[in-house]
Amino acid sequence: MYYSEELIEEIRTRNDIVDVISGYVRLQKKGSSYFGLCPFHNEKSPSFSVSRQKQMYYCFGCGAGGNVYTFLMEYENFSFVEAVKYLADRAGIELPEAEYSKEAKEKADLKASILEVNKLAAKYYYVQLKSERGKGAYTYLKDRKLSDETITAFGLGYSNKFSDDLYKYLRKKGYSEELIRQAGLINTDERQGVYDKFWNRVMFPIMDVNSRVIGFGGRVMGDAKPKYLNSPETAVFDKSRNLYGLNRARTSRKPYFLLCEGYMDVIALHQAGFTNAVASLGTALTPGHASLIKRYVREVYLTYDSDDAGTRAALRAVPILREAGITAKVIRMDPYKDPDEFIKNLGAEEYQRRIDEAKNGFLFSIDMLSRDYDMRSPEGKTAFFRETARRLMEFEDELERNNYIDAVAAEYGVRKESLEKLVAKTAVSAGLARPVTRPRRAEGKEKQKEDGILTSQKVLLTWLIDDASLFDKISPLITPDDFTEELYRTVARLLYEQRRNGELNPAKILDHFTEEEEHRQAAALFNTRIRELKTKEEREQALKETILRVKSNSIDHRTLHLEPTDMAGLQHLMEEKRKLEDLRKLHISID
Repeated sequence: MYYSEELIEEIRTRNDIVDVISGYVRLQKKGSSYFGLCPFHNEKSPSFSVSRQKQMYYCFGCGAGGNVYTFLMEYENFSFVEAVKYLADRAGIELPEAEYSKEAKEKADLKASILEVNKLAAKYYYVQLKSERGKGAYTYLKDRKLSDETITAFGLGYSNKFSDDLYKYLRKKGYSEELIRQAGLINTDERQGVYDKFWNRVMFPIMDVNSRVIGFGGRVMGDAKPKYLNSPETAVFDKSRNLYGLNRARTSRKPYFLLCEGYMDVIALHQAGFTNAVASLGTALTPGHASLIKRYVREVYLTYDSDDAGTRAALRAVPILREAGITAKVIRMDPYKDPDEFIKNLGAEEYQRRIDEAKNGFLFSIDMLSRDYDMRSPEGKTAFFRETARRLMEFEDELERNNYIDAVAAEYGVRKESLEKLVAKTAVSAGLARPVTRPRRAEGKEKQKEDGILTSQKVLLTWLIDDASLFDKISPLITPDDFTEELYRTVARLLYEQRRNGELNPAKILDHFTEEEEHRQAAALFNTRIRELKTKEEREQALKETILRVKSNSIDHRTLHLEPTDMAGLQHLMEEKRKLEDLRKLHISID
C-alpha cells in the first residue's frame, strides 16, 4: 500500500516520539533529552537518548537510531506499512482504503473473515476449558504444572466431545458453512455429515507474529489418533512459514531463539522464564522457518527431544539454519526426553546451564557422525576423517573453514596440518578446488578506499545534521551530487533543501524512505559514530580531510563514468580538479 509523504509526515508529527517510546522504555529527562536503558542491547547504565526537539532516538552504546517509525520497525519488527498503520490508529487518523482488483479484494476479505472466525473459535474453546465439560482437560493442564496465568496467556482451550458443537455455535453467529470449512474448522463425510475437525482435545491457538489466531493445534484427551492434530493449510495458515510462540518470543529481547519440537515445550519454557522459545508446527524445520527466524535473531539453540528422532531432526535443521546465515547450537536434554520433562525434574537453573554448555551445531553433527564408525580401529578413524573432510569442504569461506578444522582437530586429537591436507585432497578429488587468487596490491587498496569514502560521506551527513553552523562552510564546497551512493545523495538533497529553508527535521527526511531496508540504512546515516576530537584544530583538520576525500572521490567517480564524447562534462571536471587543488590550500575555520 502506498501512502503519500504528506500523510506519513502528518502521522509522525501526531505521534510524539517520547510518548511512544515511553510505552516501551522508562525514560528520564536530562537536559533537553530523555534517557533510558537501550531496548536493543543489554546495558546497566542508560545510553539510550530520545530527543523531543529532533523527534529522533539514538543509543550511544549500540548505535541504534532513527525516528518513531524506525523504532517500531526495530522493536516490534513491523514493516514500514505496519508501523504507519499502528501510529495512524494511535493518533486517530483514518488511512485511505487500498484500491484492490476484484480478485485481490476477495482474497483480502476471505483472510479477514477467517481471522474473525478463528478468533471467535479460540474464545469459545477457552470458555469450554473453564466449564464443567472441560474439567478433564483443565486437570490435564494443571497436572502438567501449568499455572492459570500461563493457560490464559497462551489462550489454551478445550473442544468438547460433541463433534459438531463448534460448527453449530458459529452457524448461530451467522457464519456460513463454506467459510467455517475454509477456516479449517470442520470436515464433511457421507456418514457423519458436517462435523468439527477438533473434538475432545486440549486446544492450542496458533498465532501469527501480530498475535492473530491463524490456526489451531489439538492434543487428544484419551487414546484416539492422532495424538496431536493441526489445522490444515488455509488462506491465513502456512505451517512451513509460521512458528508457535513467535508472537511472544520476538519481544523477549534475547539475541537467540530456543527452537523446540512441541507446544508444551514452548509453554513450559516460557513459564520457566525462557520467553524466547518457539516451535515449528508439526513439521520439520524448513527454509521458510529459517527466513522467518532471521528477521529476529542470528542464533538458534536447538532444544529438540533427546531420542533418535529428535537427534535426526536437529541434524537436518543445522544445515538449513546455516544456509540462512543463522548460527545453530544444540542443547542436550539427557537424561530427560524434552525441555518440559527436563525443567519439571531439574529446574530452570539447570536448563540455563545446559544452554551455556550447548554444542556448536556443526561439531554436534560431527560428534553424531563419529558414532557411525569404529573409532578404535585405524580403518574406522580414517573413514570418519574422510567424511569429516568432505563436510568441512562445504564451508566456502576460508577463515570459517580453517576455524572448524582447528576445532575438529582439537576435539579428535588429530594434527591440524594432516586434516587440512585431507580437506584439500578431498576438494581436488571432488573437482571443487580452485586456484588461489591473491588480490593485486592496488586492488586491495581500492577496496579499502571505497569503504573509507562511504564512511566519510556518512560522517559528513552526520555533521551537517548535528551542527547547523557547518552547513554554510560545507555547502559551497560539497553538493549533494558529490555523494556517490544513491541513498546518501537523496538524503543530502533533502537535508540541503531543509537547511536552505532555515529548518532541520531529520525525522521528516526518514519519512521519504518507505522501503524497510532503505529506511534503516538512512537512519544509520544520521548516527555515524565519530571519534572524539578534543581540540578546535583537530576538528578543523578532520573536517577539511573529510571534505577533500568526498570531493576527490566524486571527481574520480564522475571521470570514470564520463562519456568520451562529453566535452562539456570533461571541461567541467577539469575545472573541479583545479578547485580541488585550491581547496587543499584552504583553511576551514570552525568558530
